[in-house]
Amino acid sequence: MIQLENVTKRYPGGQEALAGLDLSIEKGEMVFITGHSGAGKSTLLRLIALIDRPSSGQVIVDGKNTRRVRRRRIPAYRRQLGMVFQDHKLLYDRTVADNVALPLIIAGVNRRDTGKRVRAALEQVGLLHKELRNPEHLSAGEQQRVGIARAIVTRPKLLIADEPTGNLDPDLSLEVMRVFRRFNEFGVTLLIASHDIDLIDKLGCRRISLADGRLEKDSSQEPEEEAFLIGRPEDERWL
Repeated sequence: MIQLENVTKRYPGGQEALAGLDLSIEKGEMVFITGHSGAGKSTLLRLIALIDRPSSGQVIVDGKNTRRVRRRRIPAYRRQLGMVFQDHKLLYDRTVADNVALPLIIAGVNRRDTGKRVRAALEQVGLLHKELRNPEHLSAGEQQRVGIARAIVTRPKLLIADEPTGNLDPDLSLEVMRVFRRFNEFGVTLLIASHDIDLIDKLGCRRISLADGRLEKDSSQEPEEEAFLIGRPEDERWL
């Protein structure tokens, strides 16, 4: 699903965010990226989302070399991705349903199908009963789940999240991770940047640690530990 080959990213001024990074993530994996601030976590996600391009090396996502994706094709490329942000990036002058519908409207999906898919996405995150509410009247955890619903309403193959629980307490963080695990059980590949090491360790997922833009540790090369926190979804439906 994702292949990085000797990837380096330098920003203006000479700052090197990634340095010769090699990484492979298989379809259907749920992988956490950890590391100190400035380790390269967000840069890695930005390269995958084609917000930035590598200075050298290759980033291949679902068989597509991002270097060969022309600027005018970037919106189409991003439709295969779902993106979740720490600060939600919700529009407070629109309802929950309108926020979730935005990617479908941009993609030109007809109104009837948009309504069905928005309701399905909100049902998946447990917020269908609040589809007409304004996001500012929701809790932090609920706002994050709206952001997740918006990310998955396009039925992406890959979901990337940058510190999705950074502003949440432990209980809300667990709630969000349960939602992510649910999508992963349906075959969605997830790549999540996070500082929450305690929660990550409990999940039993693959953890990749970065330091100064380089691969420091990959738990897939270590003996597996049993996950005990989150099980399979009770409802086998997908969107």
